[in-house]
Amino acid sequence: MALDRNTPNDLNAFWMPFTSNRQFKKNPRMFVGAKDMHYTTSDGRQVLDGTAGLWCCNAGHCRPKITEAIQKQAAELDYAPAFQMGHPIAFEFANRIIDIAPKGIEHVFYTNSGSESVETALKLAIAYHRARGEGARTRLIGRERGYHGVNFGGISVGGIVNNRKMFGGLLTGVDHLPHTHLPGQNAFSKGQPEHGANLADDLERIVALHGAETIAAVIVEPMAGSTGVLLPPKGYLEKLRAITKKHGILLIFDEVITGFGRLGSPFAAQHFDVLPDMMTTAKGLTNGVIPMGAVLTTAEVHDAFMNGPEHMIELFHGYTYSGNPIASAAGIATLETYKEEGLFERAAALAPYWEEALHSLKGTRHVIDIRNMGLIGAIELEPIAGEPTKRAFSAFLKAYDKGILIRTTGDIIAMSPPLIIEKSHIDTLIETLRDVLTHLD
Repeated sequence: MALDRNTPNDLNAFWMPFTSNRQFKKNPRMFVGAKDMHYTTSDGRQVLDGTAGLWCCNAGHCRPKITEAIQKQAAELDYAPAFQMGHPIAFEFANRIIDIAPKGIEHVFYTNSGSESVETALKLAIAYHRARGEGARTRLIGRERGYHGVNFGGISVGGIVNNRKMFGGLLTGVDHLPHTHLPGQNAFSKGQPEHGANLADDLERIVALHGAETIAAVIVEPMAGSTGVLLPPKGYLEKLRAITKKHGILLIFDEVITGFGRLGSPFAAQHFDVLPDMMTTAKGLTNGVIPMGAVLTTAEVHDAFMNGPEHMIELFHGYTYSGNPIASAAGIATLETYKEEGLFERAAALAPYWEEALHSLKGTRHVIDIRNMGLIGAIELEPIAGEPTKRAFSAFLKAYDKGILIRTTGDIIAMSPPLIIEKSHIDTLIETLRDVLTHLD
C-alpha cells in the first residue's frame, strides 16, 4: 500500500545508492507517481523522463499489461523454489526470450539484476573451460571505462575508477583493453565513429603477455552506456570477435543497457551482427518494474556442463529468486508490450530524428562533443577547471526544475528515453536542455 503522504517524515534511515546523500536530503527530489513518459513529483509537477528511469523502463511507465500480469500472478503463485523445482511461467518466459535472441543463443539462466548477470557470466566462463579440461583458463579481460555492475567481479573487469578505488585489491588475474573514446578523431560523430577499430588489436598484446591458454573470457558492453555513451568504432566488435575465436576465448556482451530495443533491435548483437558466446541482460527485461536479470548463452556453453550422472547437479550456482514467478509474469507481459506496440521498430524509425535533434546542440555553450546511437545520446560538457562533474550536475538540477529528467556521469549528460517517446517529447527534451546549457555557468 502506498504512503498516504508525498514526503517521508524522516530521510535519515535510507542510505541512497550513487547519490550525494547530504545534498539530496537538504533538498529532496521525490517522485510519487508515473505514467507513460512522465513522472509526477511530490509537489505535483510533471517531469518528462529522458532516461527511461535508469535505462530500464523501455516501454514507459505503469503500462497496463505489465501491471495486470503482476497483479494476477501475485494472487495465483507468489513464489516457487528454483532449486530442483519449477513453474511453467519461467520456462515460457525463457522460450520467449530465445525467440527474439540472436540465432545461436539458446539458453537462459535467470538472475535478479545486471550485476548478478555479470557475476554469473564470469563464473560460467571459468567453469566452462574447466568442464572442457582447460582449467588454466581463469583470466578475465574487461575494458577501461567499462561498467559491469557493482559486485566484486563486475568492478574488477569494469574500468570506472570511482567504482573501484575504495574496495581493495578486487579479483586477481584481470586485465583491461583500452576504451574506444577518441575525441580528437571522432568528436560529434553520428552513430558509429570511423576511427578506432584498431583498438581491438590490443587483445593480441594481452594474449601474448599472458598466453591464450590462461584467458577465459573478454567482457565488453557493445555500446558502453554508464560511462557516458562510448560507441564502438566501425569494425571494432568484428575484430574483437575474430581474435577471441582465434584463441578459444569466450566473448561476453554486457547488454544490460543495449538489450530490448534500445538500438532498434532486440539486442545490440543483432544491430552489429556480431554473435557473442554469452549476453548479460536485466533492466528492459521486465521494463524495470520487477528486479530480474538473465544470462543468455549458446548451446556450446550450456552443453559443456551437461555431462556426468543425470541425478547430479551440473552447476553449483543460482539465486533464491531465479525465475521468480511474478518477475517472469512481468517479463512476458513486457515482451508482449514491446511486440504489440512495435517498440523496437519504433526506436529504429525515430533514431534519425533523435540524432538530428541531439546534434542541433552542437555549438551550444559548454558542449564539446555529442554522441548517439539508436535512442541513446550523450552531450559532453567542458568541465569547470578544478571542479570535475560540477557543471553536469548543475545541469541535472536545473533540468529537473524545468521539467525534464536527464542523467549525468562525470561531465557527460546521458539520455535514453522510453521507446514510446514522440517527436514532440524529443523537441521538449532538446529545447529545454538547450535553454539549461545556455544559462549554465
